[in-house]
Amino acid sequence: MGDVHTRVYRHGAVTDEGFPLEEVSQHLAHAGSTVWIDLCVPSTEQLQVVAAELGLHELAVEDVLGPQRPKLDRYATHLFLSCHAVGLDLERGSLVETEVDAFIGQGWLVTIRENSLFDVDRVLERWDRSPDLAEHGVDFLLYGLLDVVVDGYFEVIQALDDYHELMSERIFAEQSLDPLRQRYWFTMRRAMFRFHRLVVPMREVCGSLVRREHSQVAEEIYPYFLDVHDHVLGVIEDLDSLRQVSATIIDTDLGLRGHRQNLIVKKVSGWAAIIAVPTLVTGYYGMNVPYPGSGEDVGVLTSTGLMIVACIVVYHLFRRRQWL
Repeated sequence: MGDVHTRVYRHGAVTDEGFPLEEVSQHLAHAGSTVWIDLCVPSTEQLQVVAAELGLHELAVEDVLGPQRPKLDRYATHLFLSCHAVGLDLERGSLVETEVDAFIGQGWLVTIRENSLFDVDRVLERWDRSPDLAEHGVDFLLYGLLDVVVDGYFEVIQALDDYHELMSERIFAEQSLDPLRQRYWFTMRRAMFRFHRLVVPMREVCGSLVRREHSQVAEEIYPYFLDVHDHVLGVIEDLDSLRQVSATIIDTDLGLRGHRQNLIVKKVSGWAAIIAVPTLVTGYYGMNVPYPGSGEDVGVLTSTGLMIVACIVVYHLFRRRQWL
């Protein structure tokens, strides 16, 4: 059995919480009541009880049982919203995801979390911070939920931005990244692309909520939903910029690697050319034919002098052209 949180608002004030699921319909019978139910890793029996109490559509209930992309579905008596609360595990370089589904009806809101990594207490704190808005019922509760989820996106964006700033400095270091850091870089980039896939559909979800022809949001809460929508757009813009920065870092790193490799090849080739000079001289004086100084001390001194002078000349020539 999954964890269950329940709460009832009446005219903006919390009147009861922690009651069993079977009492939901009793609380809804009172005028001006707003019921919130939260299920964390619910069992099939718990879902069936909630579905029977609130008349949830069977297709929406099926969606809860499997992974969903962010979306907003409209049914005759309620809405079904699916989104993902996201965090970033810097130690592993991976996303920490929690799918959060919500059934939204007249006077009730049901949230379902696939795991406990998304702390529902943050949502409660957000609701309790604005008791003056709680009188708007489900609209305010839904806004508070989305606001907390989107705030988590900004935290991930900030962490990704700090990481790319650090990588921008490291690629100019003399020592290249070791294989472990390269693998970590890859996992961070994969997490960023996964994050992009989860955030971009939220633009349509929030856009559908604020679209006048479809929206049933109270006028007093409508600006708050617009604010969440603007935040989602800002996150997407920042994420697109980070993706461009990531691609630029990769191109720069590859360019720097090629440049360093060319420098190494140039230096090795320069020293090989210097070594080839004495090889040429000794090869000439090693011929089995008579030549001036053959078999005499002057021949040894001449060949040694030629090797030393030629190596010095070639060395200074390469240094002047910055080949060494």
